[in-house]
Amino acid sequence: MSSDIVIYHNPACGTSRNTLAMIRATGAEPIVVEYLNTPPDRTKLIQLIADAGISPRALLREKGTPFQELGLGDAALSEDALIDAMMTHPILINRPLVETQLGVRLCRPSELVLEILPVGLSDNFTKEDGEVISA
Repeated sequence: MSSDIVIYHNPACGTSRNTLAMIRATGAEPIVVEYLNTPPDRTKLIQLIADAGISPRALLREKGTPFQELGLGDAALSEDALIDAMMTHPILINRPLVETQLGVRLCRPSELVLEILPVGLSDNFTKEDGEVISA
């Protein structure tokens, strides 16, 4: 089952850490891709966006990124231009993205991962901030 789950992860991000811990709490061991070090290629990124049912703009991260400096808030920018920016600056890819045989989700909040995991939580899960997610 482990190879059936891939998380595009940033260990510095609490939401990403919570998502990874939630996956592991189901008994699965996912493939962990630290996407800042090993970003998906352009084809894979486009596929993830499509499979998640979101737009490139919906995947853009603003906080702690060069979003403003690059003028990425300009609504006239094409989807290709946004993808180009994410390829050049992987920090612009919001996280965590999780891919399973049941779909792809941008897991913000982290409990969205439960929608696409083949096995659910057997016990309640406590996030880093103390919030409890019911099994």
